[in-house]
Amino acid sequence: MLQQTRVTAAIPYYEHFLARFPDLAALARAPESELLACWAGLGYYQRARNLQKAARLIAAKGVFPASYEEIRKLPGIGDYTAAAVASIAFDLPHAAVDGNVLRVLSRVLDDATDIASPSGRKHFAAAVSTMLAREAPGDFNQAMMELGATICLPKDPQCLLCPIAALCRVRANGGSPNDLPVKLAERRSVHETRRLLWIERGGKLLAWQRPPAARLMPGFWELPEPGQIEAAIGAKLGSFRHTITFHRYLFEVFEAHAPESEGSCHWLSDAELDSLPVSTIFKKARRAVRQKRANAKRAGSLTATLSS
Repeated sequence: MLQQTRVTAAIPYYEHFLARFPDLAALARAPESELLACWAGLGYYQRARNLQKAARLIAAKGVFPASYEEIRKLPGIGDYTAAAVASIAFDLPHAAVDGNVLRVLSRVLDDATDIASPSGRKHFAAAVSTMLAREAPGDFNQAMMELGATICLPKDPQCLLCPIAALCRVRANGGSPNDLPVKLAERRSVHETRRLLWIERGGKLLAWQRPPAARLMPGFWELPEPGQIEAAIGAKLGSFRHTITFHRYLFEVFEAHAPESEGSCHWLSDAELDSLPVSTIFKKARRAVRQKRANAKRAGSLTATLSS
């Protein structure tokens, strides 16, 4: 869950996830729709699918892999996660290199190698492997991660509190820790406005499900957009912003009349939507519409009170 997600955001999801799936067997046999509903809001849903694939492989074998190489073969497991699990769970001498560790290394070594490039990451991984405390690799890795997360911060690092300040070459060389690390691979943000259609009939809402083979978020439910169905568009019900990597979206939600043909869409009740995996965009749209209607109701009540 901590891949691409802050700790504070992940904790409630983590607690809920473990309550629902307390062991590998529970996760392995869970329906995917239930898994995705539990993960909804965290984003990057392939992480959840890979987690379940790994659980099923481990459940089939009957034992968790105990070597770096075997852990690395599990779906969704990269070099960093494999090294972290191998060192912390099995005391195997593998250095775990994440963004926090790269920042610490760049400053301690006063090294301006680009941490965003594959060659740069390999360069720092080789460097930290020579420093690794092989008698306690798990402790070393956790200390490096914690140092980067709490002391060697991206901006205004707490150098006076740093336990290894005496070893920091950038300070010894008279440089500024804020100038490191170097990260050159930046992408410009893409801004886009999109419309969503809010179509109700008989207490149900019209929605469509992403196909199983979809590249992004397969199996999740979404609101239709103009062009997917032929529907007369009415008043604007609300809007919200949403960011996906370097894409910055402004979504506008419009009321629309029920179409003659629903196409691939389906009518779903609130109870059904609450139990199905719906996208974060869908959830934000529901909140925006509910807020709009709540405001309108309060305004109506106030007008009636003043009139009387």
